[in-house]
Amino acid sequence: MDDPQIQKGQSGLVQAALFGECPACGSRTLFAGWVRFATRCRACGHDFSSYNVGDGPAAFLILVIGALVCALALVLQVRISPPFWVHILLWVPITSALVLLSLRVSKAAMLIHEARAEVREGKIADDTRLDP
Repeated sequence: MDDPQIQKGQSGLVQAALFGECPACGSRTLFAGWVRFATRCRACGHDFSSYNVGDGPAAFLILVIGALVCALALVLQVRISPPFWVHILLWVPITSALVLLSLRVSKAAMLIHEARAEVREGKIADDTRLDP
């Protein structure tokens, strides 16, 4: 099923987010750092600063990854019952890696989705047709 907002030759949302593709031209120029967006696309000049990704991806990841890590830590504790230091050595790096890897992809997916859906800042229109 084709998405009407995807222009011919552009990747789907998941692939575009994984590779940091520009929502306008498809070149891999979305990021200036690991999780920091570039201000503009280096290929087509599309302005990325007009999109407001905010903290949505980070808050979602805290819930999902936190629940996953807690569940896995509980399973490990019940089955093997390792000392506490094993949990620290195991779960701190796993949690950090999961957050860093998935934060980049989730932020990119949010920005690309906003661009394709043409999301803009909300405002209340003056509509005089509504009479009480």
